[in-house]
This record gives sequence, structure tokens and C-alpha cells, in this order.
Amino acid sequence: MGGTLEGTRVVEFAGLGPAPFACMLLADMGAEVIRIERPVPEGAEARHRADDAFGRGRTSVTADLKDDAGRRLARQLTMDADVVVEGFRPGVMERLGLGPDELLAENPRLVYGRITGWGQEGRLAGSPGHDINYIALAGALESIGREGQPPTVPLALVGDFGGGGMLLAVGILAALLERGRSGQGQVVDAACVDGASMLMTVVHHLRAHGRWNDARGTNLFDTGAPYYDVYETADGLFISLGAMERKFYAAMVDVLGLPVEAMHPQNDRAAWPARRALIAERVRTRTRAAWEEAFDGIEACFAPVLSPAEAPNSPVHRERGTFIDVDGYPEPAPAPRFSRTPSTARPRSRPGEHNDQISGRLPLARDAAGA
Repeated sequence: MGGTLEGTRVVEFAGLGPAPFACMLLADMGAEVIRIERPVPEGAEARHRADDAFGRGRTSVTADLKDDAGRRLARQLTMDADVVVEGFRPGVMERLGLGPDELLAENPRLVYGRITGWGQEGRLAGSPGHDINYIALAGALESIGREGQPPTVPLALVGDFGGGGMLLAVGILAALLERGRSGQGQVVDAACVDGASMLMTVVHHLRAHGRWNDARGTNLFDTGAPYYDVYETADGLFISLGAMERKFYAAMVDVLGLPVEAMHPQNDRAAWPARRALIAERVRTRTRAAWEEAFDGIEACFAPVLSPAEAPNSPVHRERGTFIDVDGYPEPAPAPRFSRTPSTARPRSRPGEHNDQISGRLPLARDAAGA
């Protein structure tokens, strides 16, 4: 069988960041994702593929949306699509005549997924931004980092991809499920700042109940607690410890060979700085590999800190098949996993590779042929 979304047709207006990430998830799950992208200038295809981080599994057609013919092609493609995805600034699609009002009028079952940084309305709606800005306004960035240090930028994971593309995909799937009951499509309006705020739910909850200190790097899972942190090993690498629960903490203390009396009670915050120093000193006495061996089979919430180059070769990932080969390079495998309808990561397409294939499938082309 195909993936969970086999038979679902998605029209993606090529863009950057969270929108293509969401479409990659849908493509991995078996959806046919037809990407409309600009023609790539001669000689620039290699650079285009290098920039196309989330482009696997697409059917690619090229069109200039500033041109009448390009917009007409786009409208034709959406007439019998299940989903449309776009990630432009508010108002762009409306000015092109490809907004949700126009497309849903022609295809009432259409799920119209759109994502922006700041949302479709509001004082920042038309402003540019990136992940760092969205998570800053959401209250997430201020909370990430060590005590006494500036906030630490967590790659582009929290706003663009976790709070943006991932939640857009969830919204699209929910709208498709609801359409099965109502027969009607709708607009899925995702914003990175909304999603980043939602990912902070646990912090807001703990803070409301007096269990979160607003001082950065002083809480249980923000590097405040010495048993939830990373430590440098003898060979200049790092290990991670996450022994929050009492039994895991006891096991960690035992494996590290630390004096029990100096390490209890576990949540004596006044003693945390001294305990951090003890742990750091002890961890520096062995290599990362030696600590991996020492913690092997012990329930202490331990893991080595691997680099992106190391991760695909980890025995854990090899056993699970967490990474796969796509276009000759290791990439994360589709997730989550399905028992009966597995997802598949398909190769990337060249821009416009399927122009001829798609042209005969367009609704107007079929009508002209008497279909």
C-alpha cells in the first residue's frame, strides 16, 4: 500500500522554510505534491538543489506567477487539488488572484494552507522576519540560555519548523479529516509566532503555578539543574545528563562515582553550583566513549552529544533506520512511522521536470479533449 495520504493531491507554491517543510511531511506520507516554482536560470540548477533542503518527493512544474499564463496554470492545478500550500506575505496571493476566496469558490473542498511569520492580520502582518524574531516575540528566545549569559539562538527549529511548518501540517491534516465529515474545505492559517508561543505552553503553566523562575538558566530543564545539562569530557567532546527523576538521579550519581552525601537532597538549589562543579570535574576524567560504556544499560537518562556528521552513524540510528540516503546524502527518514501504510522519502525533482506530464492532466486540458 502507499502512504497514509495516497490519493491526496497538494499544490505547493514554492517558497522558503516552513511551507516546504510542511509539504515534505505530506509528500513523505504519500501525498502527490505538485510544486509550482519559478524557472531556474541556465547553469543555476546545482545551486537550486543545494538550497532545496525540503524538496524531496515533489512533482515539479515551472510557471511565472506574474504572467497571465502562469497564473492560469496555477488555477487549473488547484481545481481538483485537495490542498494548496503557500508561504508568502499576507496579500500576495490575493493580488495574484490566487487567494482562498477565489480558489475555494472554484473548488469548495479545497484545504487552503497558508503560513506567515506574524499572521495574516495585525500590526506586524506585513513585516519581514525570521525564526529568531518570531521566537523572540513569543517569549521563547529569552528563556533559552545559561544563567548570566545572553539568550542562545536554538538554530531555526522552534519558530520556522516546530512552531511553523509542523503545525501547518497538523492543521492541514485536521482540515482534511473534518472535510471527510462536512464535505467542505477551509483555510488553515498558521503563523510561526503562534506556534512558537504554543510550544511554550509548559513554561507558562509552570510559571503560573510558581514552579518557573524567570531568571534564565535557573530552572529544572534550562541548564539550571546540574543533573540536566551537558558536560565536557576528557577528549573535548560532550555528554548529556537528564536525570530529573529520583531513581535516575541516584543511578547517575552512582555511575559518575560521586559521594552520595554531597549529592543529596537532589533539589537543594543552594547546593547546585557546587554539585555542578563536582560533576564537571568527574566527567572530564574520561573520554566520551568511556562514559558511553560506563552508562551502557544503566537507566540514568544519558546520551552522548553527537555532531550532525556523527548522528547518522550512531548504532541507535542505524538499528532504527532513522537516517536514509536521499540523492546520495544522509537525511532524516520520514516520521512518524505507520504500521500498515509506511511513509517513503522520494528523491528531489529538477525544476520543471514534470511540465509535460502535468499538462495533459489539467482540468481544462481534459475538458478540451472531451474527457
